[in-house]
Amino acid sequence: MLHIVLHHPEIPHNAGAAGRLAVATGSRLHLIRPLGFSLDEKHLRRTGLDYWQYVDLKLWDSMEELRNAANPGAHFWLFSTKANRSMWDCSLPLCDGDYLVFGAESRGLPESMLAQYAQTSLCIPMPGEHARSLNLSTAVAIALYESMRRLSLPS
Repeated sequence: MLHIVLHHPEIPHNAGAAGRLAVATGSRLHLIRPLGFSLDEKHLRRTGLDYWQYVDLKLWDSMEELRNAANPGAHFWLFSTKANRSMWDCSLPLCDGDYLVFGAESRGLPESMLAQYAQTSLCIPMPGEHARSLNLSTAVAIALYESMRRLSLPS
């Protein structure tokens, strides 16, 4: 099982879409507070549609709390436009049980976190000259399905 981590997500539609991706792929969704929305908001439920009740959801107060509860052998892969290594060029070990971490929509992941996880920070290639970033739920989908492909997880 792969883990999707949204660090301080701000937009309920993106969390709902990530929840739907988690259900579709048998992944677990982790949300790290503070959240920019209430979990009972109608927008979150609408985006997750009737899937939200099936989301394997864990809430955390900090990244440290999640890290301390994780399997000691798990890797934390951080996705950021600020990372220097492309996920296409990454030859680092990806394992079932790893965590795919994404930052807040308006500001991404904190610089301190990217420095702490520099060896496992990746960017999604965006060759378009005018692109700054991708929508959060789009980035989650790209990273999650590429990770599943690399791990040859059942489709």
